[in-house]
Amino acid sequence: MRIVLVGAGRLATNLGQALRLADHDIVAVYSHTKANADTLCSVVGGLATDKITDLPLEADAFIVAVKDAALPNVAKQLAKGREQQVFFHTAGSMPLSVFEGLSMHYGVFYPMQTFSKERQVDFSPIPVFLEASDDATLSLARTLAESISRHVYVLSSEDRKFLHLSAVFACNFANHCYALSAELLEKHGIPFDVMLPLIDETARKVHELHPLDAQTGPAVRYDENVIRMQSSLLSDSPALQEIYNLLSLNIHRKAKKQ
Repeated sequence: MRIVLVGAGRLATNLGQALRLADHDIVAVYSHTKANADTLCSVVGGLATDKITDLPLEADAFIVAVKDAALPNVAKQLAKGREQQVFFHTAGSMPLSVFEGLSMHYGVFYPMQTFSKERQVDFSPIPVFLEASDDATLSLARTLAESISRHVYVLSSEDRKFLHLSAVFACNFANHCYALSAELLEKHGIPFDVMLPLIDETARKVHELHPLDAQTGPAVRYDENVIRMQSSLLSDSPALQEIYNLLSLNIHRKAKKQ
C-alpha cells in the first residue's frame, strides 16, 4: 500500500519501519519539525515535509501519529482537499469520532506497545487494535495490520479507553517505579543493574501466573515491622513515602480479597 505518515515521533518511527519491512511504500512523512521528518524519511523513504499542504492528495492510507492534543487540528488540516481518502489515527485514548465530518472513511490503528526511537521493535507480537467508520475501511485496516502483526483485534473507542488506562498501569507506572528504585539506589552508590534479574523474572512470571498469584513481598502478608521500617526510610521524601504506603496497603487488600 501507499502510506502517508503524519508524525515522526516514537510510534511513527517504529511503525514506519515495520510497514517498510512489510513492503509498503511510505510516500511521504510530515512532522512540524522538518529535521524529524528528514530523519525518518532517510530510513523509510518518501517525501519529508513540515507542511501538511505539501503532502500528497491521494494515498491508500494516511496514518496520523501525533500528540493527542494536536490530533483534532491536524486531522482538520489533513482532511481538507482529501475528503475521499482513508485516515487512521494511532492514539489509544482518542475516539474514532476525531475524523467525523471530515471524511467518509476513517478509523483507529492502535499498536499497544511502548516505543523509543533508539530501539526498533519487532512488530509481529504487538497487538494492534482497530476501529473504523465502515466495513471497507475496517477491511483495509485489518489487511494493513496483519501485514505487520500476528495479533489484530477490533475494539470500540469506549473499550479502548480502558485498554489504554490499563497500559498506563502496566507500563508507564511500572517504569516510573523503576525510576524511583534507581533514584534510591544511586543515593547509596548501588548500580541499577542489580535490579535487572529481579525485573526480568517478575515480567516472566506473569506470562505463566495471574499477577495476583505472582505477587510477593512484605505487603502481601502485611508484615508491619518491615513496612513500618521501610516507610520510615522515606521520611525525607513524603511523596515517595505516600506512594509506598498506598501501594503496600492496596497489595495487602488485594491479597486478602483473593
